[in-house]
Amino acid sequence: MIELILGGARSGKSRLAEKTAAASGLKVIYIATATVYDDEMADRVEHHKQQRPDHWPVVEETIELAKVLEQHSSPDHCLLVDCLTLWLTNLLCSEDKGIFQKQRHALLECLPKLKGKVLFVSNEVGMGVVPMGELTRQFCDESGRLHQDIAELADKVTLTVAGLPHVLKEQS
Repeated sequence: MIELILGGARSGKSRLAEKTAAASGLKVIYIATATVYDDEMADRVEHHKQQRPDHWPVVEETIELAKVLEQHSSPDHCLLVDCLTLWLTNLLCSEDKGIFQKQRHALLECLPKLKGKVLFVSNEVGMGVVPMGELTRQFCDESGRLHQDIAELADKVTLTVAGLPHVLKEQS
């Protein structure tokens, strides 16, 4: 089962994903995609560490997300990826300009093959003003496209606003 949980900054999306993972009854593996470049980001990462249970193994992967998902996929696992937009940022900011399309393709190709439960957390950034900078516009465009493609493959898609989940898609 694949679930995509979207929301704005501090919308409650990570909390919802963690609650869903804990309730799954499966062994949870937390896949962190953040790259820490400054103190503010370090504080955000620390906040997330404090929120999740200590007994959840953490795999840090900033680029090869599909590879990590395939390695840890199992019928008795719940893989919680937090978050897709940080992973996307890492790819778009890479010096290797071909890496984004390669890794995006690998992710979308592996999803139907994964076993167990996979929860993706991601920031919904397409509901605001169109940014002025080229990289920021590219980020918004690519995150929107990625969300659409994952949502199409997902069994469930939830938009979180003010801590309240709004189910957009649910297959039984």
